[in-house]
Amino acid sequence: MPREKKTPPDLRRVTDPQALRALSHPVRLALLEVLTLEGPLTATRAGELIDESPTTCSFHLRQLAKYGFVVEAGGGPGRTRPWKLAHLGWTTDSAAGDAAAGVASDTLGQLTLQRYVDRHDQRTRIRDAYPEPWRGVGEQSQTVWWVTPSEAADLQDELRDLFFRFRERLLDPSSRPAGSGPVEVVAFTHLFGGPDGYADPDAAG
Repeated sequence: MPREKKTPPDLRRVTDPQALRALSHPVRLALLEVLTLEGPLTATRAGELIDESPTTCSFHLRQLAKYGFVVEAGGGPGRTRPWKLAHLGWTTDSAAGDAAAGVASDTLGQLTLQRYVDRHDQRTRIRDAYPEPWRGVGEQSQTVWWVTPSEAADLQDELRDLFFRFRERLLDPSSRPAGSGPVEVVAFTHLFGGPDGYADPDAAG
C-alpha cells in the first residue's frame, strides 16, 4: 500500500480531474505564483506583474475561484476586487488509482516542470544582472540513490521536510528576515532507467 505523503494542513491535495485540468493553464499558474509571492492582488495589479491584461486575469481568477484555488480578499467591485490564495500550494498523486485524475495530474506535472526549468534557465542567463550577494545563489545538482522503495520514500519525506522549513515566511511576511528574498527550490525523483530488470518490491526474498 502506498504511504501517505506528509503535507502541511494548508497544502491542498487535488484529486478531481476537472480541478487538475483547470490548473493546467500558463496564465492560471502564473497568477497562483504571483499571489504566493505578493499576497492579495487585484486583476489589474496581477496583470501588470505577469504581463497580461486585466480582462484576461479577471477571467482566469474567476476560473480559479470556481475550483477553489483562490477566494475574494474583500474590497471593491470588478477588477478592483483583490483576490488571495485559498491554499498555499497543492499536491497531486498521479498513482492514486483514478485513470482520469492520473492523466490530468501528469499533464499538470509536465506543465509545471517546464515552467520551473524555463525559469531556472532564464535566471542563469541573467545572473550577472542581480545584486552581488545573490549572484552565487542557484545551482543544478544530480545524484543517484541505490535504495529500496522504503528507503526512497524515507528520503523523499526528508526532502519534503526541508522544503517546508521556511514555510511560515510565505504565510507571514513579517517573519521574513531583512535582506531575504524568494528562492525557488525544485526537486523530483524517479527510478533511473526502465522498469525491466528491477526487482518487484513486493516479491519475497
